[in-house]
Amino acid sequence: MKKTLTPGTLLAPLPCVLATVSDGEKDNVITIGWTGIINSEPPMTYISVRPSRHSYNMIKDSGEFVINLVSEDLVFAMDHCGSVSGAKEDKFAAMHLNKLKADKLNCPMIGEAPINLECKVTEVKHLGSHDMFLAEIVAVHADEKLMKESGRLAMDEAKLVTWIH
Repeated sequence: MKKTLTPGTLLAPLPCVLATVSDGEKDNVITIGWTGIINSEPPMTYISVRPSRHSYNMIKDSGEFVINLVSEDLVFAMDHCGSVSGAKEDKFAAMHLNKLKADKLNCPMIGEAPINLECKVTEVKHLGSHDMFLAEIVAVHADEKLMKESGRLAMDEAKLVTWIH
């Protein structure tokens, strides 16, 4: 027997990521619980962000962000970066995260993240509580230790975490 519930966000588990953004002067890290792949050719993804978030205008104005996949070693930073506003704290410094220069964007990548996706915004969808930033993945970076001899990526060795809502 099934009970009918009120519609809600019960699709789980979801990937939880750390997105990095910049306004050209200040960099920030934001924890994102709403993300995923939306197309293969060209490779595309999205993140959904509340307009009230400090990073929102940084993404909207720059048209770019980096998705940094979260390993078990980054869980504390993921939790912290989702609890504190970048308007009040330098999250890179607070969490001792190393900034790496992206190849195609002007926002940094997180050095400790096993995989980084450089993303260029192609469209913004206003959906209600969140706006969805649809983006083309323009570059991918992975720790060399995750590469197999065949040249394929060993995703299972990245020890990625998901967030259950």
